[in-house]
Amino acid sequence: MQPLLLLHGAIGSMDQLLSLKSELSPYFDVYCFNFPGHGNSDPVESFSMQAFAKAIADFIEKHQLDKPMVFGYSMGGYVAVYLASLYPGIFQKIITLGTKYEWSEEIAAKETKMLRPEVIEEKVPAFAQQLAERHGHTEWKNLLHKTAAMLLALGKDPLLPVAVLQKIDCPTLVLLGEKDNMVSSQETQNAATALVNSQYQILPNTAHPIEQVDVKLLAEKIKAFLLDH
Repeated sequence: MQPLLLLHGAIGSMDQLLSLKSELSPYFDVYCFNFPGHGNSDPVESFSMQAFAKAIADFIEKHQLDKPMVFGYSMGGYVAVYLASLYPGIFQKIITLGTKYEWSEEIAAKETKMLRPEVIEEKVPAFAQQLAERHGHTEWKNLLHKTAAMLLALGKDPLLPVAVLQKIDCPTLVLLGEKDNMVSSQETQNAATALVNSQYQILPNTAHPIEQVDVKLLAEKIKAFLLDH
């Protein structure tokens, strides 16, 4: 079977993708891992999109994966496409879901407002508890601070401007949930248009959080694209 790598989003972990892995395992050799500093991985000094891209490349080399296919949710999609821009041919096909391709200082400032641990603890304590269980009771707040700093840096120096996307010729399926409130259809369509070998599809009645995605529907979209020769 062909190798397929599943990548989680910001402040997430591979555990959120295990149900999707189960759906896809009969058709692909499926791999998941935690980005550095996420889930049960060790705390890291280098916390950036570049460091996460290197983590993917290292994982591919370690497991001797030959041109794997890749699905990236949200940030995972951004990192995968960024890695493809650095190393053409590293992936056979790419799928992204709910990936925010457009970044500026203004956008980053808005996004980081949702990453304040004290506000999350006060207003959505259940989510704070989830993050503590996912990343460690002593580490989750640090993870949010590092993620905010990373997004502010990305706002100042986006890694995937149109000029970069236009040089990526890997077949790519760009997916967006119909009810995604974090990523606009316009910016997603713009990215899909810039990518020279891409398709753009909407997942009906789907919000941004990965837990709210219909796993069977997503798996069908992934299979249809990846198994189409």
